[in-house]
Amino acid sequence: MNLQPGVEEKIRKIRLLVLDVDGVMTDGSIWLGKTEELKRFNVHDGTGIKYLIRSGIHVAIISGRTSEAVTLRAQELEITECLQGCQKKLPSFLSLIQRLGETRETVACIGDDLPDLPLFNHSGLRIAPQDAVQEVKERADLVTIQPGGHRAVREVAEILLKVQGKWQSLLEGYLGQ
Repeated sequence: MNLQPGVEEKIRKIRLLVLDVDGVMTDGSIWLGKTEELKRFNVHDGTGIKYLIRSGIHVAIISGRTSEAVTLRAQELEITECLQGCQKKLPSFLSLIQRLGETRETVACIGDDLPDLPLFNHSGLRIAPQDAVQEVKERADLVTIQPGGHRAVREVAEILLKVQGKWQSLLEGYLGQ
């Protein structure tokens, strides 16, 4: 794992990971039917989210869109903070970190497009999937190898847990079963 200087120190402080949905948890595709909207989520990303939560890192979703599929996925993953329909994400983000007692330094944010940039300005660790727009990648502390919806969140989960020294005990828990 090759991290830029100073990024490891930022990672060690993270206690909250805020995720965008379209382009981060999904590949950005939206399938619309007459009565429902479908989204494709990656099971490895979901497992990474569960590992974070089990290891004491809070995970939240902030999305500009509203989708029952996102609500269901958040429930499956035991993500208790699922904020949707946030046309301007920053007020919801700032309210969330205040309510959870976090500070800028303890918050990481994964975003892929321009509406995520205001959150980057208030995050201690800024992360972009490999296929994010250039303006987001230029402002990120970390750009994943994987694209959004294709294990980028899992990649981030493993990096956070390994740098924070939590990965080995998680692994040993599975090896000991």
